[in-house]
Amino acid sequence: MTAEHATEHAYDVVVVGSGAAGFAAAVTARLRGLSVLVVEKTDMYGGSTALSGGAIWVPGNFHLDRAGLADTREKARAYLDATVGDRVPAARKDAYLTHGPRMVQEFHDRTEIRFMYTPGYSDYFPEAQGGMAQGRSIEPCIVDFKRLGGLGASMRRAGLPTYGLTMTSYDFRFLNMVSRTWAGKKTSLKVGLRAVKALATGRKLLSLGEALVARMRLSLEALGGELWLSAPLTGLVTDPAGRVTGVRVLRAGREVTVAARGGVVLASGGFSHDQALREKHLPAPTSTAWTHAAEGQTGDALKLGEELGAATDLLDKVWGAPSVCPPGEKPFFLVADRGIPGMVIVNEAGERYANEALPYHAFVDRMYAADRPEASTVPSWLILDARSKARYIFAGLFPGQPFPKKWLESGFLKKADTVEELARQISAPGLPAAIARFNSFAEVGTDKDFGRGESVYDRYYGDPTLPNPNLAPIEKGPFYAVPVHPGDIGTKGGLVTDTDGRVLREDSTPIPGLYASGNCSAAVMGETYPGPGATIGPAMAFGWAAVNAIAARLA
Repeated sequence: MTAEHATEHAYDVVVVGSGAAGFAAAVTARLRGLSVLVVEKTDMYGGSTALSGGAIWVPGNFHLDRAGLADTREKARAYLDATVGDRVPAARKDAYLTHGPRMVQEFHDRTEIRFMYTPGYSDYFPEAQGGMAQGRSIEPCIVDFKRLGGLGASMRRAGLPTYGLTMTSYDFRFLNMVSRTWAGKKTSLKVGLRAVKALATGRKLLSLGEALVARMRLSLEALGGELWLSAPLTGLVTDPAGRVTGVRVLRAGREVTVAARGGVVLASGGFSHDQALREKHLPAPTSTAWTHAAEGQTGDALKLGEELGAATDLLDKVWGAPSVCPPGEKPFFLVADRGIPGMVIVNEAGERYANEALPYHAFVDRMYAADRPEASTVPSWLILDARSKARYIFAGLFPGQPFPKKWLESGFLKKADTVEELARQISAPGLPAAIARFNSFAEVGTDKDFGRGESVYDRYYGDPTLPNPNLAPIEKGPFYAVPVHPGDIGTKGGLVTDTDGRVLREDSTPIPGLYASGNCSAAVMGETYPGPGATIGPAMAFGWAAVNAIAARLA
């Protein structure tokens, strides 16, 4: 798109997308004294970040130092080498280890963006070289939604089944064991008192991704940045030399041109909601019905970047999220649910094929790797007995809370008095033998097939009252089965960028004026997912770095 169209608006920086990547770029622009406009495709800001846990995985940040964790750059680099490997250039990994801590520090010092360390939430592969069992994850501090005032009406909400309670990810770890441990009961009291106090004082507290988005929106407002909602990107404007000089967006039904004197930062997410792109790039089968990404993420940045000759990578990968998808409801992301005892996941033949407590991204990879014509894993079946249903939170339901009637009536949930009967209902002849074998492992506390419970990460969501926190026999009826699909929290492939977030061509030269961060760019984490927040952390860090590069050029 050439610059023949009249420019109606002009800013130093134009940011496309209002998730963590976009807000980080916009906030940084204002901190550098640059004028900035954020354009958001939908009528709500926050993107997939608002629907997430909101954590960021940033090695070497000052919160970890304060916690006395003795993380070092060398240790973090060794861990990235052990997990990401050479799938991503060394310079980009090093850039992340540089940008990330600086971004966290500056935002803490100069904005409303605040995090706190999540003790014990381990790296996803803590036994790998450089991995940390104590974890490197930090999560947003709770914030009062009412501080947003009128800005709150257009913030995307997660709608999590918390029943009016505000809990952090650290709280949830213990709440999951409310019927099993004193720590769970104590945390339940703490969370309940928090709710009572908020009610008494008229506050409406936010945590997780909602808290992060609210804090970023408050920061942008305080700094004087501008945000347009319902303003989808329709084109990139270039000058005769090929530099990106602005964008074209639809606003109030009319296409307008916005000049970007310093550059355009694409931060509009991936292509999770474009079925054609999913079928073109992702492993089969795949469906938009399985994604947890915010609506509107249909690959707009990817398509426009490719038109300008941008290189792409990792288009066959997603940030995997094993999910149950009840009819007529949003998918439910099985995170802690796969770590509880008294539960297994089997293929259509009734056979286990993986450690159920694997990190979610790794479990989805395993689902596809184990899929075969005679025993499909897509969907798989999660098998749960009555004892585990009564003891632990599962699919957003508290201990003892019954499954929704419509799950049973629709046939989505299977229920039987015996394992043999359940096997017949789901046409999985190998299930009784698989359960018997699993139970023999549970009795001795060792999963001889897949090592469930051996990793520190596995045990994070397990039951600490058991010899192996992740193993208990499946023996008390009734027995339940729900289908599990290889969902995602976003696609992770996109435009290739350099250490400053500049979009690169196939020959590795930058497209002048064009930057990208977040899920519209190829992930710095390559084909893996090293720790809690390894999506949002890089999204923010490279959004921050991109605008620093723009500011340096303008200076």
